[in-house]
Amino acid sequence: MAYKISDECISCGACAENCPVGAISQGDDKYYIDADACISCGACADNCPVGAPAEE
Repeated sequence: MAYKISDECISCGACAENCPVGAISQGDDKYYIDADACISCGACADNCPVGAPAEE
């Protein structure tokens, strides 16, 4: 199951820097995860300082 970034995102970029498949991109107000590219490895959640990424 793919991860999704909640509104708690502070746009620091830690999740995108640590995504091994490049599934995360910056949006207007927060980062977003491409569900089709996400491999559900959890690297984004492990590196987020506010716990914004979570499994859907």
